[in-house]
Amino acid sequence: MSTDYDTDFYAWTNEQARLLRAGRCSQLDLVHLAEEIEDLGKRERRALQSRLGVLLGHLLKWRYQPEYPYRKSWRATINTRRRSLIQLLDENPSLRPGLDGVIERACADGLDLAVAETPLDYDAFPERCPWSVDEILSDHWPGGAPDC
Repeated sequence: MSTDYDTDFYAWTNEQARLLRAGRCSQLDLVHLAEEIEDLGKRERRALQSRLGVLLGHLLKWRYQPEYPYRKSWRATINTRRRSLIQLLDENPSLRPGLDGVIERACADGLDLAVAETPLDYDAFPERCPWSVDEILSDHWPGGAPDC
């Protein structure tokens, strides 16, 4: 039975996996299979940008709203996101060379998050990401170490 990629994607993926395991490569849907493999890589890059966006948003809030009384939750999110990003980069080291470009895009996402979750407007924050890759992923605390 041949399952159509466009009709039942889930069944198609199961069939392709079965064919691969059986070594029946001539029966594989190579065009769609190659597209899906490429999409897996893109998904990892999008995950990197998403995690960075949340981290950068919280770092911006940490730096530009130091008087906020409940910073402990921001600290926890920053720590969690840093660990998550380091794990993602360890599992996908080829993402590291493009990290600067991803940070540029993620900083825009982080800025939107910071504006949405604080009383501050866009002009209260820097136009470009104020931190290096090392500062973002290390135990760097903009504006001072946690006191909570």
